This record gives sequence, C-alpha cells and structure tokens, in this order.
Amino acid sequence: MLFNFFKSSDVITNIEFNSSWCVAYGKLNNFTRDIIWQDQQFAVISKSDKIAISDSKRFVIVGDIWLSNRGELLQKLGIEINHTCSHQKIVAQLWEKYNSECLKLLLGMFGLVVWDCEKQELYLIRDAIGGRTLYYTTTGLTYWIAPKLRTLTPYRSDNLDLVALRDYLCCAFVPGERTLWQDIKEIRPGSFLKLPSHKVDHYWQLKEQIIDTNQPLEWYGEKLRFLLEQVVKEYLPENQPVGIFLSGGLDSSSITALAAKLHHAPIHTYSIHFGAETANELEFSSLVSQHCQTQHHILEISFRDMWERLLETMVYLDDPIGDPLTVPNLLIGRIARKNVQITLNGEGGDPCFGGPKNQPMLINSLYGSIHNQDSLQAYLSSFQKCALDLPRLLKPEIWQSLKNESSIFDHDLNADVNYLNRLMFLNIKFKGADQILTKVNNLTQAADLQGLSPLFDQRVVELSMQIPPEYKLSGVEEKAVLKKAVSDILPDTIIHRPKSGMMVPVQLGFRKYWPRKARKLLLNRNSQISAYINQDILREWLDFQGDIWGRYGVKLWLLVSLEIWLQVNKNTLEK
Repeated sequence: MLFNFFKSSDVITNIEFNSSWCVAYGKLNNFTRDIIWQDQQFAVISKSDKIAISDSKRFVIVGDIWLSNRGELLQKLGIEINHTCSHQKIVAQLWEKYNSECLKLLLGMFGLVVWDCEKQELYLIRDAIGGRTLYYTTTGLTYWIAPKLRTLTPYRSDNLDLVALRDYLCCAFVPGERTLWQDIKEIRPGSFLKLPSHKVDHYWQLKEQIIDTNQPLEWYGEKLRFLLEQVVKEYLPENQPVGIFLSGGLDSSSITALAAKLHHAPIHTYSIHFGAETANELEFSSLVSQHCQTQHHILEISFRDMWERLLETMVYLDDPIGDPLTVPNLLIGRIARKNVQITLNGEGGDPCFGGPKNQPMLINSLYGSIHNQDSLQAYLSSFQKCALDLPRLLKPEIWQSLKNESSIFDHDLNADVNYLNRLMFLNIKFKGADQILTKVNNLTQAADLQGLSPLFDQRVVELSMQIPPEYKLSGVEEKAVLKKAVSDILPDTIIHRPKSGMMVPVQLGFRKYWPRKARKLLLNRNSQISAYINQDILREWLDFQGDIWGRYGVKLWLLVSLEIWLQVNKNTLEK
C-alpha cells in the first residue's frame, strides 16, 4: 500500500507501509477480499506466513511470534530441533496439548489470535511484557483484529478518545487499553480476551516478590549476571553479525559488553549525535566500542532530518509517541540494516533497575504533603510534559468533560507494595509496553530489522521484582545491582558515570531551525488539533514566553508529532 503526502516543502514523498496480517470475527457478509482461511465466523486476511493449523485441524494460530525459548519448547513437544518448524506451528501444537495454559510456557514477543474451530471461540493474546501489539475494533457486528493500528483504518471512525488524548498530552504516549481512536482498543500485556464471552484473563502479572532481604548486593549481582548472560545468548543470532544501539550509558553498554563476551560473529554498534551545536555522548560510546572491539558506526542527524523525517516516522507508529527519539530510532535502524538483521538495545534498564527519573517521585513521597501535591499529580508532573497545562491547553468544553475522569495510573500508584516498586510497576506496565517497546517494535520493523530488548525480557523483569529496592535505587546511587552485575566487563568510567540520558535538542530546533514551519503547522485554523487545543497557549510557547525551565521545546515536539500523526491517519485523507 502506497501513501502520498505533501510536506511543507510541497515535495511529494512516497512512504511504503506494508500492511500486516488481519483477522475478522463475527458477521462476514459476502466478504472475500484476500481471505486465505475462513470458518463460519472467522476469516484470516493476507500474510500466509503468519498462520499455522494444529495437527488435529481444530486450532488456527495467526500472529507475529518470536520465541526466545524455541528449542526448549520443541523438546517439550518431542519435536527434533530444526529451523523448519515455525513459531506459529509451535504455538499451535502447544495449544492443542495444553490449551491456554501453554501461554505460561512462552518466552518472547507475540501478538496472536487462536481460533477454536470446534467451540467457535476466539482468543486475542499479547506477550507478558508487551514486545508486540494487538488491536481490535469495538463497534459493529464484526470485530477486526490486527497487530498494527493503521491496518484497522477502514473499520473505524475518526472520533478521538478524549481521555486517551488527555493522557497523551501528559505522557507523550497513550497508556493502557485505550488508543487515540474511540472505537479501537489494545490487548494488555500478559492477558487474553476471549470472544464471544468478552472475558479477560491474565496468564501473567507483574508482582513484587522480594525473596530474601538478608542477601548482600553481590549475591543479587551474580544472580542477575547469570540470567543476563542466558538471555543475551538466546537473543544473539547464530553465526550472524548483530547490531547494538549504543548510547554510552550503562544499559546499552552492558548489553554491548555481554554480547562481545558471548558472540563470535561481528558486532556492529551504532551511535548518534546532532551536530557541533549540541552536546553528545560519543566520548562514552566510542570508549565502550573500543573496549568491546566492535565495528562502530556514528550517525549525525541534522535538524532538517529531524523535521522532514517526522512525517514518515509517524506513519510507522501505531498511537502517536511524542518522544523526540522516534526519528533518530528510525534513521539509525536504516543505517544498521546495511550490516545486520537483528539489533539489541539497552531499553529496560531504567524501568527495571531504578533509573534516576524515579528520584523526583521518591522525594515527593517524603515531602509531597508539604506542597499539597498528591501522588498522581506528582507522577504526571514527573513526565515534564503538559499535565499542569491541561486547564489552559485544552479547549474549555473539553477540559470540563475530562477533569474528573479517573487515571489509568491510580491503581498502581496506590498499591500495597514498596513505593519504588510501585513506580517501577508503572514504568514497566505502561511506559515500557506503550512507549518504549512499541517504538522499538514499529521502527525497527520499518527498517526491516528485528529489534530485541534483553533488559525487558520477562525473566529479567521478574528478577527485578525479587531484588530489594535499596539495591536498585538508593539516594543518588541508581541501578546498583546492574552495575555490580557487569562491573568486570565494563570500564569504571562507564560504570560510575552519572546518568544523562539521550537529549535530543528540540529546544534549539524550535528556537532556531523550525519556528516558521511549526507556526504554519500548529497555528493553522484547519489543523487537526485545533478542535481540541487552545492555540493562544501555543503562540506563547512558540515565542518562548516565560520558559524558565527550558521545557517548551519538548511540549511543542509532542504537539507537532500529534498533529502530523492525525494528518497521516485520518480516514478523510487520501490513502
């Protein structure tokens, strides 16, 4: 499917979007287009390589499935380990033997459906951590289900879910089962939806399971190191080069060092910077590359690239993500594809092992009552996006309809577990599944890559919930247990460097390089966001009036991303 879009430069850009598989359930009146398998109430559309049928012909499996424990599962089924049995076929055989209980055996990433021909029941299933996505429509006599939100465009209205819009403005992503479209929902990680009963079951849930508070940090460090070596080894492609997105921070450096220790084929590392006007972390990424003897590639991303490639990036995302790293992720993936087919990254270190972004919330837990700020306000404020601006940013009638709506975060913020683990629950369940892993999945696939996140492996996440909180984040010492786990394979400079994060210079971009383009896009009376957003406040932000803390750039990027995403996803536009 080919999309034609006009950029602000009036140049037509052709962006190819490869529609993924899709299934239909319910009323199938005279529907014949691209059907590759059909039952009375169930049809599979396109992508024949994503389907498998159990030996008894009772169960049909369709999905994007990557299993890290494939060999172990083949042994359990009594099948000789080989490369011809697809991941879909493995799930089909397991389902025939164990039914839904087999989901507890699967380790990896998957968004899949299972059709029971005998009972005429459909299961919609997502992996435990959220490495893959699965969406479904909620209106009409037919359910349409697909791993890509865009695939469902013909089967939905253009009505926005206003609660999802509010949450996007607060977080720069849409958390939970909602999507920005009112009549499309997302399956949550570790769960499955059963139709026609509409029953939701959880086959895996994130739990605090601190098993031994008497063990020292070193004991947990050794336990983590053993598991990380097992996971990284499973993720490495046999006898093939592998790529690693290397920022020079602890997380990506740890994965690089582990891969260098375990892999015998070439390792390519990739780092980015944004030109001479901005600070970068190339000193640290180059140090790690030299230490691990990788083939290192450095990509300079210009301000022009950032702006002009944003439209293409928004095409490949499902819900909008207002993180400025989206464009760099796509561009570095394109560079990596020249050398490798599989890439690893360090995503997951902060959510699982107590990154410094949790520190403001820990301070609030001690002093929040003094400032009369509840935990939800503090949590939303910690994103440093538009949470505090909503009463002015949203049009009055929209704000009035939303201001008393509950938050998806309330339950976990008030859970009866250690406070730091509460924050990590939120970061793993929502930011991890709905921003980080969705971004990795969609943008690596757009570059024809397989993107893997070892620190977000289900087993690593489970172990992180067994480690006492003081070994994760204690005062200013963050990720102590991860540092201990890799202390012998990384230079001290990397282990003990302060966390800085990959800073994309959007503040400079909106001040110097994009002001006219941003005004034309955001202040247009016919813009997509004009029905929801008060443009007066956008004028203030574009003029940087009162920007004491230098945060307007991030807010503007979030809104520009939203506007472009809406433009490329509206049904009314030519597709």
